[in-house]
Amino acid sequence: MDPVHIIGAGLAGSEAAWQIARAGVPVVLHEMRPQVETFAHKTGDCAEMVCSNSFRSDDDEMNAVGQLHWEMRAAGGLIMSMADRHRLPAGGALAVDRDAFSAAVTEALRAEPLVKIVPGEIRDLPDSGNWIVATGPLTSDALAGSIRGLTGTEALAFFDAIAPIVHAETIDMSVAWEQSRYDKGETEAEQRAYINCPMTKPEYEAFIDALLAADKTEFREGETAGYFDGCLPIEVMAERGRETLRHGPMKPVGLTNAHNPTEKAYAVVQLRRDNALGTLYNIVGFQTKMKYGAQTEVFRMIPGLQNASFARLGGIHRNSFLNSPTLLDDRMRLRARPNLRFAGQVTGVEGYVESAAMGLLAGRMAAAEAKGADLAPPSGNTAMGALIHHITGGAEAKTFQPMNVNFGLFPPLDEMRGGRKGRKDRYPAYTNRAKDDFRAWLAAQ
Repeated sequence: MDPVHIIGAGLAGSEAAWQIARAGVPVVLHEMRPQVETFAHKTGDCAEMVCSNSFRSDDDEMNAVGQLHWEMRAAGGLIMSMADRHRLPAGGALAVDRDAFSAAVTEALRAEPLVKIVPGEIRDLPDSGNWIVATGPLTSDALAGSIRGLTGTEALAFFDAIAPIVHAETIDMSVAWEQSRYDKGETEAEQRAYINCPMTKPEYEAFIDALLAADKTEFREGETAGYFDGCLPIEVMAERGRETLRHGPMKPVGLTNAHNPTEKAYAVVQLRRDNALGTLYNIVGFQTKMKYGAQTEVFRMIPGLQNASFARLGGIHRNSFLNSPTLLDDRMRLRARPNLRFAGQVTGVEGYVESAAMGLLAGRMAAAEAKGADLAPPSGNTAMGALIHHITGGAEAKTFQPMNVNFGLFPPLDEMRGGRKGRKDRYPAYTNRAKDDFRAWLAAQ
């Protein structure tokens, strides 16, 4: 049996390789790192996480992301398995020790007899064979040029911004305190998973002034500042209104200052644990394109971070993605060359979990094709089905933008049409229906 080839060993490519091998089909996983570096990656490991260390909500009853987690676990997903093994306390979220996680994914793939990992850059799209392109937001210039040449269209682009990471020992805990919003979590560790830095109104106003005045990274010629709304740099949010941050990542709700319980903070900056040792914390929602010198100056204005030492400062990079509604069919194949499937963030999904989920689907579809079968996507009632439907036809091609999974992508519930049911009733109905349909999809294979 001829192998399936995958370009890119990120989260999507790694998950695709795992699914293909588990189906009994040989797979060759091509990865250009570390021979060809990117500015964001630090290792040559598979599934390296370059931005946040969070897979977001793990609630599979009330949250669409949590439902996607459930589906990936049900399908024997490698990414979720390793995330569960290396999870960190994070309230209701699934956060992981990023280095241990990617090392474990790499080890699992190397130990799989049907997976062969081949280093080196693939610069051109192959004419024949069964291939999955899972090169992510940092597709190399050469391969991006090949994609543009084949599709006859300019790749769309937005910018992902990377949040800074702080050394925990440099956070002033006489000012900051540990607490998850609304004390969410079943264990004490989860209820204390975040470090909170409070601001008074004058401190917040001074912070906004400094943020707006700070030196920012300039765009290169030919780049456009089309940001994805789910990953806006904080200074862009601040430009939309002085109160925007206070109602976004700096909202003070659900938190009580352990040092002064009777005084309500005007705004709160949260930090989330970034490794198992608890020595690193990332500043939640603080993606930025400020220059490095400006970052240290502005972020040290945050109470509790006045003496902060940064393990990594924020950054910004171009994120290329296909206009998938016009280019891909519902088997994730490129219409112009059906031997090529695309998976992951390059397809126009946003987020680690969404990217890995598209890798899971592409892997299973490619494995089925290698065995002479055809695998249809799961029902649009499922989280995976809702995502693939959105990117391969459900979205408006003229205004297509990257999308996180959310209940807005799910078909309406017949029993709730015309009613005024709230989230408490509606969301479990969505996830229960999704679980039933996903179980049926798995059972039919």
